[in-house]
Amino acid sequence: MKTSATPTSVLPLLGRLMRLGPLLLVGAWLTLISTCSPRPSLLEEVRTLGVLRVATVNSPTTYYIGPAGEPAGFEYDLVAGFAKWLGVELELRLAANPPEATEMVRSGTAHLAAAGIGVSESRKAHLRFTRPVQTVTPMLVYRKGSDRPQDLGSLRGTLRIIAGGVHAERLRQLKAERYPQLAWEETADAESEELLLAVASGEIDYTIANSDLIALNQRYYPELRVAFPVGDAQPLAWAFPADRDRSLLDAAERYLEEIGEAELARLHDRYYGHVEHVDDYGVMTLATHVQTRLPRYRQAFEHAASQTGLDWRLLAAIGYQESHWDADATSPTGVRGIMQLTAATAALLAIDREDPTQSILGGARYFRQLLDKLPPEITEPDRTWLALAAYNMGYGHLLDARELTRELGGDPNRWLDVRERLPLLTQYKWHSRTKYGYARGHQARIYVGNVRTYYDMLVWMTGIPAMAAEPSPQPVEPPKDKREKDPLKIDSPIL
Repeated sequence: MKTSATPTSVLPLLGRLMRLGPLLLVGAWLTLISTCSPRPSLLEEVRTLGVLRVATVNSPTTYYIGPAGEPAGFEYDLVAGFAKWLGVELELRLAANPPEATEMVRSGTAHLAAAGIGVSESRKAHLRFTRPVQTVTPMLVYRKGSDRPQDLGSLRGTLRIIAGGVHAERLRQLKAERYPQLAWEETADAESEELLLAVASGEIDYTIANSDLIALNQRYYPELRVAFPVGDAQPLAWAFPADRDRSLLDAAERYLEEIGEAELARLHDRYYGHVEHVDDYGVMTLATHVQTRLPRYRQAFEHAASQTGLDWRLLAAIGYQESHWDADATSPTGVRGIMQLTAATAALLAIDREDPTQSILGGARYFRQLLDKLPPEITEPDRTWLALAAYNMGYGHLLDARELTRELGGDPNRWLDVRERLPLLTQYKWHSRTKYGYARGHQARIYVGNVRTYYDMLVWMTGIPAMAAEPSPQPVEPPKDKREKDPLKIDSPIL
């Protein structure tokens, strides 16, 4: 039987290879570990990518496209500032509701969620949260005209809420502890705002929504009523993945620390600071006048807006606050017409203030002059709110209020700070040291709040651009077929 044998000439080579074996293994190991660098931190990943991907929802409390096509919303403004602070672009990923937004974070589709996310113990198991950016109270909502329930045990009808959210978690807890007969429906196909509309229209009997969203929607659907809070105040925060490092979360905490409570208060005022200025009767009166009076003057408002570069709905809101669009309106102080101009202002503008078209154009030109007179460092929307205060009480008194704000440590370029000092102009201790003296500062503060509310309602009632179908941090002008129809031509849902 033949067997194979190793040639004697090969033996020395094999010996050398065996002696080198350990060295070869070490070299291979060093090569391997040199090519396997650690996973970059989440913050490094964002900066390398140059993009911060944020999950959010399309709603008036988070992110939406505003009247002029610009992105807006409390959460949007805040997270856009964070992206700028990081030096990266912002990319929004739209979710149907907050639970879906948190799922995007868990799956890695988004780096964080800024979508009015309620902090709860169950969510802390798979998410990390920043400090609260806002605090709201969950409320049970019912329709005006029906019996007001006293507690969850007295509900008589359909209660529908968002599936998988903190409200569902709270109801399960209350059912186990106090209300064993409690029943409700959960939906994953609707947003909280849609459920509020369903209550207002009578489709369902109850829902649970956060206090900020309710306050915004009661202006448009005055049928909505609040029965009672469902639990304690709820902190809302940004959510980050729990299975990644804390680098991006820590950066967000530093950003929120840096901007401080003052910036959060400014954003809160921008989006919620005026929502309680008009009651149910005021809402219904405006809705009636939109149908009966505004059609006579809409063209004049639009023309004046085109001449001055303003939004015609803002001019109409000023006119409504001044006169309820009554061309014959006269004030005890002597102002007259739709825009309630003084004789001196009308003479300066060379217009007949009792002629509706001229009054509207004159008011628009006067408001534009006030806007242009303000220092260039004042940015929007503070610029518009300050100009409105000046329209009501006079530019000189606004200068006094800004100076008092500066003296008392506030920012004279911020409406929120100036607004708090306006009432001082009614007190001798303060107005005696100003250049222009006494002014009805309380009235100016209410005036601005009312105009802001009327403007928001007119935008909604006369064709606000539809909320964005695709997320974009850049201004987007929606196609005409995506806009809400003009309720001046059809029945408005508010009427």
